[in-house]
Amino acid sequence: MASNSVVAPQGGRAQRAEGGSAMLLKLYSALVLLLDILVLTVRCFVSIFQSTFQLIVPPREKSVSGETVLITGTGHGMGRELAVKFAALGANLVLVDINERGNAETARLVAELTSKKPPPAYRCDVSRREDVLALAAKVRAEVGEVTVLVNNAGIMPTHPLLKHTPEEIKKIFDINVLAHFWMLEAFLPSMIQKNHGHVVALSSMAGTMGLSNLVPYCASKFAVRGLMEAISEELREDARNINVKFTTICPFMVDTGLCEKPRIKFPSILSMLGPSEAADEIITAMRRNYHEVSIPRSLLNINNVCRVFPVKVCHLIKDFLDSGVDAV
Repeated sequence: MASNSVVAPQGGRAQRAEGGSAMLLKLYSALVLLLDILVLTVRCFVSIFQSTFQLIVPPREKSVSGETVLITGTGHGMGRELAVKFAALGANLVLVDINERGNAETARLVAELTSKKPPPAYRCDVSRREDVLALAAKVRAEVGEVTVLVNNAGIMPTHPLLKHTPEEIKKIFDINVLAHFWMLEAFLPSMIQKNHGHVVALSSMAGTMGLSNLVPYCASKFAVRGLMEAISEELREDARNINVKFTTICPFMVDTGLCEKPRIKFPSILSMLGPSEAADEIITAMRRNYHEVSIPRSLLNINNVCRVFPVKVCHLIKDFLDSGVDAV
């Protein structure tokens, strides 16, 4: 007698089993993703809390006593102020400038302050890679490894873009940008090898916003910020290098003679800073391991907030403040 029962094919059961497994796998992946998002959210809130707390209670300033601090552009202005203040904190200085006379004067001032022999002062055109590499070899032989590098040297011609000569534009980028690359090439490897060091770069508020009469200068300072952000990220992703720090400084205007015709509508809000005050802020930022700061500190935050709004709003605020530089 023939049976009427139907036996399910083996292939059908296998397909249902595979479908069930795929469903479970998708569910598992979704749960893992949700868990990852939850962990990320918690970590973000913790970071926000830590940053907010540090606004009230700043991090302890690390010591620079005994550190070998190389500063470029020490022949005058900001570089000289930085040298004097680092020396007062017990750092061992290496002074670098193309101006030998000014650099020697800075060395003399440091010697008077510390009652020690003048720190080594080297003449170097930091825009020339071969000169920087030769400087590094000489410093390494005569002083030792540099542990703190302060890239301060820079120039700031102030006139409309079409009045810049090609030679002048190239010089701005050679000194304000490419010099940073050559100095990093020369001194960063030893910091990475020892897993100890700090790089400070002078950018500018002109590296956060475009300003008339400063087109090449703004471009060069934007480039410095990009360089510092990228190199710090590159080393952050290398688990072997957790103690090499990077700090980018964005001053508004400092009264060093670099800015020949400043225009400030509200001096009580945006005033020219003295080199001594600016140097204090720079060293404090470095000693607290800040990633990026403006001088005054509020300007970077204000600029970031303004970027959220339409460009027209930024233009209106800039026109109201009416601060910048006039053409020379």
